[in-house]
Amino acid sequence: MLRDLQRQFQAASDSYAAQNGLSRDADWFVLKMHEEIGELTQVWNRLSGRGRRHGRTDEDLRESLADETADLLGHVLLFAENNGLDLAAAIERKWLFRPGNGG
Repeated sequence: MLRDLQRQFQAASDSYAAQNGLSRDADWFVLKMHEEIGELTQVWNRLSGRGRRHGRTDEDLRESLADETADLLGHVLLFAENNGLDLAAAIERKWLFRPGNGG
């Protein structure tokens, strides 16, 4: 399940990189996670009253929060894929359940 998701994000990322002439080295993947955490934090600050809303409604900000969370998830999965990490095994070790197995 996770491997399939990682591969889907990888294909989308590869396509985006090719279309935009991006070169991605090992550092790119970890730096993108940091960038996405920053964007997620910025939206969270606006939604929680710690930042300027720029006229955006709660609904707009919650949608942006979901979008930024999806971006972060994607970049975590890209990081794992590009570093040959077995996230399913790590989840089983660290969280004590098997992903996609109902518990």
